Amino acid sequence: MKNNGINDRSDNNSLAAYESDFEAVYGIIAAHRDRVVQQVNGETVMMVWEVGGYVSGKLKTSAWGSGVVRQLAEYIHTQDPTVRGWSYRTIYRMMKFYESYSSSAFLDLIGKINNQIVPLEMAQNHDCQIVPIELSQIQPDPIVTIGLSQIPSILFSTGWSNHQLIMNYCKTDEQRLFYMLYAGRERLEYKELDRAIKTDAMSAILGSRDVQSQVMQNQYPQAPLLFKDRVSLDMLGLPLRYKENKLRKTIIAHMKDFILEMGKDFLFIDEEHRLMVGGKSFKADLLFYHRLLQCMVVIELKTTEFHPKDLGQLEFYLEALDQEERRSNENPSIGILLCKEANMEVVRFALNRSMSPTMVAQYKEQLQVGGVIQRSLVEFCKFVEESNKKKK
Repeated sequence: MKNNGINDRSDNNSLAAYESDFEAVYGIIAAHRDRVVQQVNGETVMMVWEVGGYVSGKLKTSAWGSGVVRQLAEYIHTQDPTVRGWSYRTIYRMMKFYESYSSSAFLDLIGKINNQIVPLEMAQNHDCQIVPIELSQIQPDPIVTIGLSQIPSILFSTGWSNHQLIMNYCKTDEQRLFYMLYAGRERLEYKELDRAIKTDAMSAILGSRDVQSQVMQNQYPQAPLLFKDRVSLDMLGLPLRYKENKLRKTIIAHMKDFILEMGKDFLFIDEEHRLMVGGKSFKADLLFYHRLLQCMVVIELKTTEFHPKDLGQLEFYLEALDQEERRSNENPSIGILLCKEANMEVVRFALNRSMSPTMVAQYKEQLQVGGVIQRSLVEFCKFVEESNKKKK
């Protein structure tokens, strides 16, 4: 048994010595897996576009009657009974996909955004009547069926399943454009995107500038497009009455869902993180690390309405973190005060004097869908474009 223990320690030491090499190999595997998924999604979107355009053309020219689509679905099934997902309803969805995103209204929208992202002479080019090609992960095939409109490259941001969800629930082109970009950037799967739409992620993100201190916006220009001004905690199943301790423990028990709601760049570090200042011990509710911003993020929980004194406590924690724990390669820590209610006028006054990168966000216990705001959509497009350029 003793020799086995020695061998175990030796194996552990060997693993530590080669850990960086193993990470490199896994990185290669993960990168190629991602490319395969992107390629499959891209080909599927292109197929949907061409089928939808072909059927649309036949129906518009009255070459086909409405019953022909059902016959087409049956024909596809007889050709290959193993093929699934080719009902006549699906074919009509493909047609809607083509008609919606080849429409002049949608092309005008992304054309206007283009004019503010890329040089004007590029935006005026016919091939660039779309969100910049950098926003798509797969180049569309240059060979397009005759009679079809050029496919906007923004459509390659996410897969066909997500597109169906976006078409079903989003009422405006601005909403559709946002959730395509958001799903692509966050790599959201179907259920995750469904939740994002139902919790109105668009207005929660594009409206967050109003609840962030000027210091935070100066130090982190991307912050208004990364953090939400409200989050939905319906997945916690909270009781009617609870204290902050109960809220914290419930979040810990549902950490995966909580991080998905906050944003996938969050990495959980600690709960009730101990900070020593002047020989006294203080505890920050939740401590995270943000991969994109490369900084620690403190989240303080309040089950009551926001009070300015809460902001002072949060700033104290940030100062302690930065002086005692922040590493030389890390950026200044961010503080998020997550409270149940907030008077926005009080929040504005409090944040005006904040000397730290802080923000105030509200949480909702029940799923609520609010009105989607459209401002700052151009900023979000710019942000996604710059993020994709950095990844490349």
